Amino acid sequence: MPRRNRVDPWGDLHAVSARGLFTGNRGCIVDEREQVVRHHRSSTLWITCLTEFRDWRVPLARPNRWTPIFFLDDAVALAAGHRPCATCRRNMYRSYRDAVDPALRAAELDRRLTTERLRRGSGIDRGRDRKTWRADLDSLPEGTVIIGADGHARLVLADRTLAFSFAGWMRPEARTVTDVVVLTPPTSVRALANGFTPVLHPTAS
Repeated sequence: MPRRNRVDPWGDLHAVSARGLFTGNRGCIVDEREQVVRHHRSSTLWITCLTEFRDWRVPLARPNRWTPIFFLDDAVALAAGHRPCATCRRNMYRSYRDAVDPALRAAELDRRLTTERLRRGSGIDRGRDRKTWRADLDSLPEGTVIIGADGHARLVLADRTLAFSFAGWMRPEARTVTDVVVLTPPTSVRALANGFTPVLHPTAS
């Protein structure tokens, strides 16, 4: 059963200089003074995009335009409730969709992920409002992100887990537990289990 997190599994999200491999869109999160005032604006369309595509230029903070946010890699983006963009990452989107259900349309995928992301709430800090679920660690595919014993996000790999940091994955630990709290939404875990291969930060290797 889902439970409320006692801590934000990603740690302090403020004043971070690291950019990561991907950018993401969840609508405009700034006000007219270009100050971050909300966690998201789009309720359904949360996508993961390339940081460079067709020489497009997107301002980092402009009112009434989508606000770029950044992800270390696909594992982090999926755990945050995003899925690959169907425009700049077309092949990855198709791979993700087909691994979930080839018959699903993008809007249907988005609605499914929406139900798996957040409890009802408001404010900038929504880490404690994340929906989580429990699973046997051995049943989870590589690329899944769980909550470690210290309350922080960890990446599941073949025989170990790695702790999240904004600079990369670190502090490898052997798998020593079975029942874990999972951050990655069930839909994205299904995609990972059925052949979707996420782009991971080089530190994961």
